[in-house]
Amino acid sequence: MTAFKPLRVVGLMSGTSMDGVDAAWIDTDGEQIFALGPRTTIAYDPRMKAFLRRAVATAPHLRQDAALIKSIEKRLTETHIEAIEALGAEADIIGFHGQTILHRPERRFTWQAGDPAGIAEKFDLPVAFDFRSKDVAAGGQGAPLVPVFHAALARD
Repeated sequence: MTAFKPLRVVGLMSGTSMDGVDAAWIDTDGEQIFALGPRTTIAYDPRMKAFLRRAVATAPHLRQDAALIKSIEKRLTETHIEAIEALGAEADIIGFHGQTILHRPERRFTWQAGDPAGIAEKFDLPVAFDFRSKDVAAGGQGAPLVPVFHAALARD
């Protein structure tokens, strides 16, 4: 039995397919899942997809272009905000993955773009973010939450 109060968690994911932002909420105490709520996908428009593909293609050099990084993060964050608003659900915390721009786990490096502080400010909620970096630095592939989530689903 856990001592933690269940929280409504809004989770966001935008994967390497660059098709858009997935958002969903769950009620969890961190060990058990009590409810699965609504989910939605906000598709990236063709311009955004092209913009992201260009960013990924030039990622090793992009890290020196602060103005372009800011533009990418602004556009990505706006789409993530749109996904949260589309859920229409109150939350206690938001989990923000960000958009993968460069992922080289064999070199123990990963970069997810987005502005968690902007999301936190918009919704006046705490935002958990940067899930991949420590996992990759420790030799993982950068998906540390997947096994935990699957274990919670399988428990019941």
